[in-house]
Amino acid sequence: MPDSENNKSRTPEGTQKPGKRLTLGHIADQLGISTATVSLALRDSPLVAEETRAKVKQTAEEIGYIYNRSAASLRTSRSQIVGVAVHDILNPFFAEVFSALEDVLEEQGQMIFICNHRDDVKRQKAFVNTLLQHRADGLILCPSVGTSAEEINRLVDQGIPVTLVAREVPGVWAPCVRGDDEAGMYQITKHLIDQGHSQIAMLGGRRDSSTGRYRHTGWRHAMLDAGLDPDAQVDMPELMTQADGRSAAPAILGAAERPTAAVCFNDLVAFGMMTTLRRAGVEPGPEMAITGYDDIDGADARTPALTTVGAQPDKIGRLAALTLLRQIAGDRVPNTPIVIEPQLRVRESSPPPGVRLAPQLPD
Repeated sequence: MPDSENNKSRTPEGTQKPGKRLTLGHIADQLGISTATVSLALRDSPLVAEETRAKVKQTAEEIGYIYNRSAASLRTSRSQIVGVAVHDILNPFFAEVFSALEDVLEEQGQMIFICNHRDDVKRQKAFVNTLLQHRADGLILCPSVGTSAEEINRLVDQGIPVTLVAREVPGVWAPCVRGDDEAGMYQITKHLIDQGHSQIAMLGGRRDSSTGRYRHTGWRHAMLDAGLDPDAQVDMPELMTQADGRSAAPAILGAAERPTAAVCFNDLVAFGMMTTLRRAGVEPGPEMAITGYDDIDGADARTPALTTVGAQPDKIGRLAALTLLRQIAGDRVPNTPIVIEPQLRVRESSPPPGVRLAPQLPD
């Protein structure tokens, strides 16, 4: 037979013929171990010695083997996939929540699918359906406005672990990890009142979400407890972003009784307000006190540095991940909220009327 014919049937030693699917058996045969050991090693099981795990992974990489999670999930009823869905992944608060929960889940070998549902129930449903098709182990969800308890309870009833984060939905059978938004907004509003402000606007928050309702309630209660009428104040819902804060500034400046202070739903709204106020010739701080909420990265680096509430997103993310992992492991977790205490951070942006705490910026 000519050499050319012989060469067609030959393959380099240790490799497979083109078109043949690689299996656990190929790695097992090459290393002289069982396929069960190979499977455990690829899943980082502590039942397999670290040296063996390293050899298995190195061999898998050399021969081009890709672990089949779908097949493994059929054998173990675990896919090692967790879904995470929030309404605004661009918000630095949720970026910090995601970073913390990702660290915890990855330590346990979980892969994460993420969805930015943008408060669109249809997008959220489509994502959840995709998770179900991939036999996901669980879901961490900041529920969209309009999410019903029945939607979440249907998942729980099917045995799918669910943990809510940041927002809660009344009547759900799942735990929720969130900040104490009402207490945080009460504290920061009371701080402004103690500074001598009585005209305090409330800017932002989707009142159809639990976070929006709780923060609005905290502002109202602080005003009422001080003998001030919240219904006589500027109160603008739905503001969520820096762009929203910028667009709201003209209405604040044109109010019949211009507020001397404004509590913003979050730091992003506060940043947008401060930028536009300064461009309109109104200095944030001495001419209008501004406060935020969440204490995102950079809040203390502004001029003036922003008074805000630390919502501890890293703690919220870690606890949400740990709570979900407990459910995945089969533990019964109470469906009561896990509430994180807020931390008031007083800085330069909330002085008494007419007082400057920050250095004056050059014209």
